[in-house]
Amino acid sequence: MTEPENIPIAIAGVSHHTANVTALEAFRFAEEQEFLEAASARFKGVILLQTCNRVEVMVEGDVDELRSFITGLGRKEFFVHEGKGALRHLFALASGIDSMIVGEDQIIGQLKKALSDAQEAQTSGSFLEICINKAVHVGVEVRQRTLINRGSVSVGSAAVLLAEAEIGSLAGKHILVIGSGEMGLLVAQALAAKHLTAMYVANRTYGRAVILANKIGGKAVKLSELYHYITLSDVVISCTSAPHPVIHRKDLAHAMKDRCWPVEGHPRPLILIDIAQPRDVEEGADTIDGVHLFSIDNLRSINEKTMSTRKAEADRAHEFVDAELEIFLRHQNRKSADDALASLHTWAESVRIRERDRAISRLAPADKKTADVVDDLSRVLAKKLLTDLTFSIRASAEEGDLETVDALVKAVTQGERIGNEKNSR
Repeated sequence: MTEPENIPIAIAGVSHHTANVTALEAFRFAEEQEFLEAASARFKGVILLQTCNRVEVMVEGDVDELRSFITGLGRKEFFVHEGKGALRHLFALASGIDSMIVGEDQIIGQLKKALSDAQEAQTSGSFLEICINKAVHVGVEVRQRTLINRGSVSVGSAAVLLAEAEIGSLAGKHILVIGSGEMGLLVAQALAAKHLTAMYVANRTYGRAVILANKIGGKAVKLSELYHYITLSDVVISCTSAPHPVIHRKDLAHAMKDRCWPVEGHPRPLILIDIAQPRDVEEGADTIDGVHLFSIDNLRSINEKTMSTRKAEADRAHEFVDAELEIFLRHQNRKSADDALASLHTWAESVRIRERDRAISRLAPADKKTADVVDDLSRVLAKKLLTDLTFSIRASAEEGDLETVDALVKAVTQGERIGNEKNSR
């Protein structure tokens, strides 16, 4: 298929592929509503996707304009995709191929939420909505047609695997989960099968902590009691959506003093895993005696260990994504012929009516039956004469050859030679 001349989608952002947790945090847009409103003044449509390991801005518009806009907001060192490449990236993203934890399912819900937020802010744009919905469909199909998500882990369950890698079996341990959103639920579900002695769930809204704790047989605790339960825990996994740290260095240092061994004077080790974005743990916490702090960056090793079992499925997923991309582009290209065909048929109708009226006037006086016969004849002739041409225009558009589409229409409606038209370009 000929490469389409213009697919009005561009994507800019950063992800776990090239950015560490600090760079991700720096690129993030804290005020999403404000960002969407500002971007909508420059683009027909804009959607903002922000997860724990990526920040991506998707627009219906020009890639150079997007690059200029993002740079103007003080962001540097980001990737850009445009046109077909942007669509391929979006489909691969929804399929879990591009995820830090390959095959994870959460990206589907994250894309849906990003679209919903943009729709609520009235910034989504019709073409972007089509692209996101198609990407979600492709993502669901990939998971049904391949085994890419079989045995895979989410970021939340990867954090649990990381904890196990650090201290061995979690059986008999005390674990504190901070955050009761989607990520908190994933963490808690992964922990539920580990035969813990105790699992605590803390959240800013105590009622939500109670709901999650009840689901997994844990104990809900108030955020005001956070450091007391940190003192009791062997592992703390924090994954809130707070815009600022919830675990502060000074308070954590004080809590660690209460964990000291009576003889040695050093605190019992604390595994602290921060998978929030922005980060939940205040900078410098890793300098506290006994604290072993891990972030999103440390989860890469978990994916590397589990990826070998899904590599063949990821390859199959890539093939499916490429096939679906071609189908989508053919469909969009066919739609691009609609304006050209509308112009052609409008021209043909005007010619038909003019010649019909001339013929009827030459038959004057013509009764209604005669006029109807002439009208039907002219209509059938016009339709038959345009049938093959309409097919050629749609076929050229489907192949992305919009130059030929334009040349064919002008050859008929304006008398231009197709050869001259192409050579003049």
